[in-house]
Amino acid sequence: MKSKKISQPETEPVATLLQPCEPDALRWEMQQIQLAVTRRAYELFESRNSEHGHDWEDWFQAESELLRPVSTAVSESPNRFSIRVNVFGLGANELKVSIEPKKIAILGRKEMSSAPGGPPADFYPDQILRMIDISSEVDPAGAVVQLHSGVLKFELPKVATSARKAAGAGKA
Repeated sequence: MKSKKISQPETEPVATLLQPCEPDALRWEMQQIQLAVTRRAYELFESRNSEHGHDWEDWFQAESELLRPVSTAVSESPNRFSIRVNVFGLGANELKVSIEPKKIAILGRKEMSSAPGGPPADFYPDQILRMIDISSEVDPAGAVVQLHSGVLKFELPKVATSARKAAGAGKA
């Protein structure tokens, strides 16, 4: 009698909700990566005998060595922004996001262990650092952030125009 392989129905990956963290807390963590990029850019500058005029090249090379490129798509309707960010390979536990009225910050670090004889895990350039500026104010409290099939999805309700005018009037 031959054994029969029972096929299981393919299931659609489930979206995972992410809770945004406090912007100040995330900025502190992001600063560590920014300092690493700065140090690497300076090392590149020194490796050329401190020859001036290549600062942007050094900076972009340092970023490319330490950070994974991230593609984003932004769409806007009269009452909301929808933003999609490709974070393929990173899980919900490896991502942190913060939402401010006109800015989104994303930090992602792939959890890896060092293999004997290989590069140290903290040097592996599989991390994301991305700031996205938003052209209109959004309500961070009403934001929905989901990770689904390697795409980080932000649904951000815009602050009502009358509420923006009232907030602006209070500042004057």
